[in-house]
Amino acid sequence: MNSFKPVTGTLVFAILTAVLSSFKFGYDIGVINAPQEVIVSHYRHVLGVPPDDQKAVDDYASTQELPTAPYLRNPTLSPEAEEEPTASAGLVTMFWSLSVSSFAIGGMIASFFGGWLGDKLGRIKAMLVANILSFTGALLMGFSKMGPSHILIIAGRSISGLYCGIISGLIPIYIGEIAPTALRGAIGTLHQLAIVTGILVSQIVGLDFILGNHELWHILLGLTAVPSLLQSVMLFFCPESPRYLYIKLDEEEKARQSLKRLRGGVDVTKDITEMRNEREEAMREQKVSIIQLFTNSSYRQPILVALLLHLTQQFSGINGIFYYSTSIFQTAGVGQPVYATIGVGAINTVFTAVSVFLVEKAGRRSLFLIGMGGMFFCAIFMSVGLVLLDKLSWMSYVSMIAIFLFVSFFEIGPGPIPWFMVGEFFNQGSRSAAMAVAAFCNWACNFFIALCFPYIAGFCGPYVFFLFAGTMLAFTLVTFFKVPETKGKSFEEIAEEFRKKSGSTQAAKAATEMKFLRATETA
Repeated sequence: MNSFKPVTGTLVFAILTAVLSSFKFGYDIGVINAPQEVIVSHYRHVLGVPPDDQKAVDDYASTQELPTAPYLRNPTLSPEAEEEPTASAGLVTMFWSLSVSSFAIGGMIASFFGGWLGDKLGRIKAMLVANILSFTGALLMGFSKMGPSHILIIAGRSISGLYCGIISGLIPIYIGEIAPTALRGAIGTLHQLAIVTGILVSQIVGLDFILGNHELWHILLGLTAVPSLLQSVMLFFCPESPRYLYIKLDEEEKARQSLKRLRGGVDVTKDITEMRNEREEAMREQKVSIIQLFTNSSYRQPILVALLLHLTQQFSGINGIFYYSTSIFQTAGVGQPVYATIGVGAINTVFTAVSVFLVEKAGRRSLFLIGMGGMFFCAIFMSVGLVLLDKLSWMSYVSMIAIFLFVSFFEIGPGPIPWFMVGEFFNQGSRSAAMAVAAFCNWACNFFIALCFPYIAGFCGPYVFFLFAGTMLAFTLVTFFKVPETKGKSFEEIAEEFRKKSGSTQAAKAATEMKFLRATETA
């Protein structure tokens, strides 16, 4: 029997509908950067910051994302004369910092609830409910110019962060469950592709001659209301996850109908049999909580490896590039840094698309290691270029090329792969809890890097990427020895790979513990 699963129109429609959430996620990540000076200027107007404080605020607005240092005071002013302007500058700084960081805080809080919401309501209904948050956040930011803009933007960014925290776990689960096994990796990378596409679109429409100006910046921030409405309509025509219907609800006939819609005329008996076996396996096991992921030896190594992958992704230094690329290009002597930043976004998108085709051919682990190795050398060349820039002007080109290659290698491996590999490590009973922990880890590291990178860069200067090169080398070595290949393998086969890597003693202990858990549950 031919086991090939064709790509049907229904499958394409369902995946495109789902990754609209990922697109909005990326858009919300990037949209706050481009109009920063315009928004800070508006904050100053709303808060009534006096004109004497203009320079301090402009100094702040020239940084990226978060302040790199306390505001410098004018030494010609007496303490009494400068006290009030400095306090006003601090107020603007505080509100702008909250405008940026509230998004990540919302994401961290909500990341635990994506899998839970998907299990309670179903994948489709959970996306619909989450869209209420997306639409509400977009409206608050879209109308922020008409009220206390700083309050409305902070509230809108927080609610958008809650939405993105939910979908960061929910979308990989849904598209992983509806994808044919042979295409699971390629389809899994579409989540990351949609994110980087959203970042690129936000960079382009955020240019000052499009929407990133004094007249239209509020429309730029609220633009995600449009895809939220569009997605809400499209979701009514998407099939529910057949794995959710069968394994969670025991609705075999509905699962069969959903599979037929997704697979076309292909016989779905094999898929149903696989889900039946997985459901029986899940029924024999106790429900897996987040705590059990770390206390049960059967899950401990997979969850630690999953967290390792997300730590590697975030501590590679990529967010330093994404958040501060404009100032890095300025330091490197690039004449039009904003367009170089858009170039980074374009390369980001192109190489994520390339990874869609590579991931099923080269394998997840291989691509991850290739990406990390390439980023390691690029980070070294980036720092060398910045260190020698004052002595050799052509080093600016070395730094710029290194940045572009750094992003390219990231999107080949460490960018998309951690998200869907986590889903492959765990079965249906433990997948939601594992995705919640992984998403929280990713959001927390993202927030930490966004908060600390400017201070680390200020302390290390041009040597900052040597630090990231060291972390990448360490993570690459650990990945080489601890992360199994998951390409084309079932959950049982992947679990066996983990047992091999953990050693025979731990494997025997894990098997004994699992048998005990199943016996307890059956009794």
